[in-house]
Amino acid sequence: MLLNAADMSFNPRYHHTTAQLHDEQLIIEAAKENPEYFGPLYDKYYKQIFGYVYQRMDDKESAFDITAQVFLKALTNLHRYEFKGVPFASWLFRIAHSEVMQLFRDQKNKRAINADVGDLRNICEEVQEPFFEEYLPHIQVLIKQLPDEDLQLVEMRFFEQRPFKEIAEILNITENNAKVRMYRILERLKKSITNIKV
Repeated sequence: MLLNAADMSFNPRYHHTTAQLHDEQLIIEAAKENPEYFGPLYDKYYKQIFGYVYQRMDDKESAFDITAQVFLKALTNLHRYEFKGVPFASWLFRIAHSEVMQLFRDQKNKRAINADVGDLRNICEEVQEPFFEEYLPHIQVLIKQLPDEDLQLVEMRFFEQRPFKEIAEILNITENNAKVRMYRILERLKKSITNIKV
């Protein structure tokens, strides 16, 4: 498997020191007792959650609405939150993921896929295939044709540069499961890319 090297890199969205995690946990515990203390968590993570939502829908108004819903659900269900040694953002991303998927199921909205050439080049490098500009439209079609669960993994791994530990937290699966699923997706993409005739 060729998936471990990128996990070694620093991801500021996910990486917290032990002291930062401890301080954040104190805020969460205070907010459980008094919702007024939720403000710092909202301020800290609003842009990240909005960006995650907006990336998937390309509709700013809907993204604002969904993001507001995420924080409302987080505040309402804060008493259920359990610290698992990772930033509070992981729990928020899990709620955001669920809300976005529910919107697509309810409204049959068209899902946006925002990837640039660099993202697609990274996929080719991961499957050890050369990237040619002529491949671009074909790779974009392959990505769009992925089942929703696979597309989510590709987005988080390659477009958002998230480590597997964070992906696992958001999707509520084990880190090993996330890696195995990603490996299988890449194997299928490799076969498809190999078959592209330019």
